[in-house]
Amino acid sequence: MEPISIDDFKKVEITVGEIVSAERIEGSDKLLKLKVNFGSEERQVLSGISAYFPDPNELVGKRVAFATNLAPRMMMGLESQAMILASGGGDEPLSLLTSTAAPGSKIH
Repeated sequence: MEPISIDDFKKVEITVGEIVSAERIEGSDKLLKLKVNFGSEERQVLSGISAYFPDPNELVGKRVAFATNLAPRMMMGLESQAMILASGGGDEPLSLLTSTAAPGSKIH
């Protein structure tokens, strides 16, 4: 992996968002569609985490870290407006990077 500078890292905006709703996307085995409250706005976030959450409703109410200044990305005809941050996955359990901070709080 190529190292990045601290200036490169400073470009990434990491924000706490509270998941308001979570649902499977018809036709996809991997994607969940999340509605996320970032304090001053709500965004739609698509994430390939459905295998780890058989009941997407267990995500509702969780406050999680998101990369919020990525360019929007189209997936399955829907726009994703941020990226959820997690660790693990694959053969390991997936762990969301949760927070008790208010939605919209920046992670420094």
